[in-house]
Amino acid sequence: MIIKRFSGISFSNIHTPTLQKPLSVGLTGFFETNEKYHISDIKYTTRDGHLLEVEHDMDALAQITGQGWRKLFDRRVGKPFYPLGSGVWGKKEWILPHIPNEDVISFGEGNSNLMKATQFSKRIGMKHVWIKQCGISHSGSFKDLGMTVLISHVNNLMKNGSKIRAVGCASSGDTSAAVSAYSSAVGIPSVVFLPAGKISPSQLIQPISNGSLVLCLDTDFDGCMECIKQIVQECPIYLANSMNPLRLEGQKTVSVEILQQLSWEVPNTVIIPGGNLGNVYALWKGFNMCKHLGLINNIPRLIVSQTEKANPLYQAYQNGLPDVVQAVKARKTFASAIQIGNPVSYPRARKALLETNGIVEQCTEEELMDAGALGDQNGMFNCPHTGTSLAVLLKLLKNGRIQKDERVVVVSTAHGLKFTESKTRYHLGQLVDLSCQLKNPMKFLPPKPEDILAALKERFKI
Repeated sequence: MIIKRFSGISFSNIHTPTLQKPLSVGLTGFFETNEKYHISDIKYTTRDGHLLEVEHDMDALAQITGQGWRKLFDRRVGKPFYPLGSGVWGKKEWILPHIPNEDVISFGEGNSNLMKATQFSKRIGMKHVWIKQCGISHSGSFKDLGMTVLISHVNNLMKNGSKIRAVGCASSGDTSAAVSAYSSAVGIPSVVFLPAGKISPSQLIQPISNGSLVLCLDTDFDGCMECIKQIVQECPIYLANSMNPLRLEGQKTVSVEILQQLSWEVPNTVIIPGGNLGNVYALWKGFNMCKHLGLINNIPRLIVSQTEKANPLYQAYQNGLPDVVQAVKARKTFASAIQIGNPVSYPRARKALLETNGIVEQCTEEELMDAGALGDQNGMFNCPHTGTSLAVLLKLLKNGRIQKDERVVVVSTAHGLKFTESKTRYHLGQLVDLSCQLKNPMKFLPPKPEDILAALKERFKI
């Protein structure tokens, strides 16, 4: 075996560091509490019902310098070493260092493109806008980043005698796709609770195709979430929603990837759509670990976008971010994955916003669909949830809360191919109460050159 010497650390040909003090990880209460659990304990909340946190031994991680971590992570990117070539497992020491590589279930997730939105930037009068394309992933959304961690953890638990019988989640679409894909890849049964008639056909077919037990409930996402929280107390089904802190460990790697792709220069602002709000905190946690361990010196401001029809975080922000969020009744929105009125991870998101002097802004349905169409006309093909972030970017740019020379990263959470129905109806002008200002309807013509030439001259001003 070839051993390479690098930054004072020994690496084998799969770039595994040798440390004097072993890395450890456990569960602890998110708020100040004495409650601590072993990582293998099946716990989702504290005894008082508060959120849990995956806690890393930061002193052990600090055995490697910030520069050492940078070089290690950069050397692993996209390499053909399973699972360390994954954008998530390339940061394995920061995720679940105790999991044997052979227990990891990975589709090579992460390493998604940070697209320089040059034309879009010019169109809106900015200089530096990037789109982090998390939807370019196996199941088509950022949920893969957390699910590879959670399912790998479950796989390890089951190999070590756990009586878990299945993995389950409540979902507004994308979580069910990720749960079903990763669990089926290792042969673990899965069950998904979906709000009947409230997700796109492209999202619905994914768990069906992957063999999940699909339960369509006559309620919304919040109702599905309440059901599964009760069910996992009665049945040996492992909860895969983002209240489970294992998910956030994978999702935090988005922050590290953004930094890698910007050559470790910190952007001014990161904008992300907010639903159940686990992703907001995951981004902060990733940036915060990078700062704590010396990879960067500062953390970007976080901005969360919501739609007026599902805006509990925006309302809380308007009221000074109180300790407890006031739930709202989420109404139907084109941004269906964030149609959530009672976000489980509000306390986490609150911390992230307070720590970064963050902003929460909302948009209308028309604003999000028009902003999504504007992005599409400039080379993107994003989900409606990303449309909320683009709309909020435009709104904050107009009122001066984002400056034209800021370095802004918009996190795109899912692929637009999951939402072709609403996009098609937009361009056909079939969305009730929306003017669809940027619609681009098809033209139906007879096969006559003179008619075709007339259409070309009209469009291109020939």
